[in-house]
Amino acid sequence: MVEKSPLISNRMSVPAGMRSQDSASLTAREVCGILRRHIFLIFILTVFGFIAGFGVWKVLQKYYPKYNATTYIKILSPTPSDPWVIGGVQPQKDILYAHRRSIANLIKQQSMLEYLLDNDTIRKTKWYQDKDSDIVKLVRSLKNSFVAFPQRDSDFVELSMTAGNAEESAVIVNKMVELFLAKQMGVEKEEVTQKLKPLNDQRKSIQKDLDNANDGLSAIRNKAGILDLEMPETRNFRHTVTQILESIELEQINLDMGLEQLKADIKNLQELADGPINEQIEILVEKDPIMLSLAQQLTEQQTQLSALRTRFGEGHRDVIHVREMVAQTLKQRDLRKEEIANQTRLANLENARDGLYILQERYDKLSDLRAEAQKKKTDLDTARIEFDKQLKIRDERLDMLKKIDEQIEKVTSLLNDPEIPKIQSVGPAPAPLEMILSRQWYMWLPTLTMLGLLLGISLAFMGELTNDQIATPSEVSRFLRIPLLSVIPDVSEEKLSRGVELRQIVRQAPYSMISESYRRLRANLMLSGPLESLKTILVASGMSGEGKTSTAVNLALVFVASGKKVLLIDANFRNPNLHVIFPRVEGQSLESLESQHFNFGLSSVLMHQCKTENAIRSSGIEGLSIIDCGPMPANPSDLLGSIRMDELVRELRRNYDHIIIDGAPVLLVSDSTVLASLADATLLVFCADDTNTGAAQRTIREIKGASSSIVGCVLFAARARTGGYFKQQYKSYRKYQKKQRLAYGI
Repeated sequence: MVEKSPLISNRMSVPAGMRSQDSASLTAREVCGILRRHIFLIFILTVFGFIAGFGVWKVLQKYYPKYNATTYIKILSPTPSDPWVIGGVQPQKDILYAHRRSIANLIKQQSMLEYLLDNDTIRKTKWYQDKDSDIVKLVRSLKNSFVAFPQRDSDFVELSMTAGNAEESAVIVNKMVELFLAKQMGVEKEEVTQKLKPLNDQRKSIQKDLDNANDGLSAIRNKAGILDLEMPETRNFRHTVTQILESIELEQINLDMGLEQLKADIKNLQELADGPINEQIEILVEKDPIMLSLAQQLTEQQTQLSALRTRFGEGHRDVIHVREMVAQTLKQRDLRKEEIANQTRLANLENARDGLYILQERYDKLSDLRAEAQKKKTDLDTARIEFDKQLKIRDERLDMLKKIDEQIEKVTSLLNDPEIPKIQSVGPAPAPLEMILSRQWYMWLPTLTMLGLLLGISLAFMGELTNDQIATPSEVSRFLRIPLLSVIPDVSEEKLSRGVELRQIVRQAPYSMISESYRRLRANLMLSGPLESLKTILVASGMSGEGKTSTAVNLALVFVASGKKVLLIDANFRNPNLHVIFPRVEGQSLESLESQHFNFGLSSVLMHQCKTENAIRSSGIEGLSIIDCGPMPANPSDLLGSIRMDELVRELRRNYDHIIIDGAPVLLVSDSTVLASLADATLLVFCADDTNTGAAQRTIREIKGASSSIVGCVLFAARARTGGYFKQQYKSYRKYQKKQRLAYGI
């Protein structure tokens, strides 16, 4: 096997501008190029769109006119309003919007649409008469033409009607507002009437309870015989019965205390009657006249006794007599004192007993009076309790009756409230002055013109993006990601190349753009690595007819032109071409040339039918030698992958600067895959507008699978496109080469 230079790899260095790009997206230049290439298609479709827009506008205006009449209805708050309250709490915005949306749905409901269609005014319109009499179709048509839209940030619902006549569109939408408001008014009044019925029934029931409570109060007053039970000015004061009872109870308490005191006094008096004389009796005794007289008498006697005793002594009979008189007086005093004490005690005891009796009688009488007053008070309290109960019932019924009367008055006032349906019309819709937007020229002309433009651009990009053929250098960089060494223009792109043998254009038209492209290929190959790494170059393509033979021959010619010794080998056993391009003998017919490839050639050397020098022949060009394919072998792939082929390549490398092998199509047979493993580098040829992306990528995978180095690729027969740089490049090249061609008379 031929050793390959380590400098050759799948990412071989190439000059700037020939490297593959990583980005797979379209650049701005490529987009502009696509637009320029398809500018005529885009222009035609744009003009067609403009004409179509003008035609549609005229047809719609003449045969299908449409007018839209719009009006509004104001939706009030759904919360019940109180006529006696100013303002009130407003519901949230979401609740109000939901209410407006429900009103819009009520307007658009089927029953309301049918109700509108039954109106005589609507039936007389041309809109109604032009429709089918089928109610289903009429409702469907009205539903499609009539719009009720609730506005989110305001209190209005927008109503609009689209019809072919301006006046009729206004008539229909105004009639809808009129009928809907009338219907809602009737519904609301019916609801109010329904609310009044249970309120009136409830009022009758409460009035009946109130009458019963008043009758009960009268009965209690008559039974109790008390007329001031419910008088406000007397209910806070004590009743006479209560006052009498309280006074009796107080007096009875006092009597009770007096009785207890008398009983205690009697007990004390009884004890005093049998006991000593107390101080009280002593005072009475001292005040007694008899005792005073006896005291005076006693004083006189004691004075007389003292005088007699002084005069006569103790034993005198006068002294004794006086002494006896003193003793008698003292005894009388004691008796009188005892008599006074007994009389006083007995009198006090009797008086106390008499007072106790009187007080007891008074106490008993007061007990009777107290019992009678207590009974009256109990009857009064019972009457008051029953009266208060009935009075409470009456007051409750009065309050309830007052509230019911207020509710009835409020509900009754709603019947005359102009805002009862919670909906207000802001005024009739005027007849529209202009048709709707879809009937205006500025709707159709710009729209269809733009659609035509977009359609043209879309078709242009669709054609470009769905075309998977390799046509431009950017597509090679984007999809293949291998170095692009040269772009060979199509022969029809320049006058110098016309009528020239394409496979020898470097010799026959050396100043052409195509020849310069081959020289650029040579220069890029030389810059790809050291010369030793490019000794053996396999030129291959995925399919037949992609320009690999022309590339191989012209590449050999540009190498020869630079002073290199080159060997060109035809390894395409199934479709050889070098024997035709470089015939052995000049002047022979084509049939004889077609048969010459069966002489000694590559197959002869590999099958040991001849020596190597016998298979090599001159091309007629100095520095360029040819090895034809030779006779068709039975097993080309095995023959090319034999040891003899390896030895042949090693042998030829010592004698030539470059060996260029024209291989077979990679995707058709495996010959080139085998040869790629023997060559230093493989040069792939892709035909512009012929080789698709999938085939090119499979070709690259086949070569890389043989552990071969791909030095790069050539884009063959590339055409100049509108928006591309080839045309400008051709003009610049011809201008640049003009002086040189004139100098040589070309």
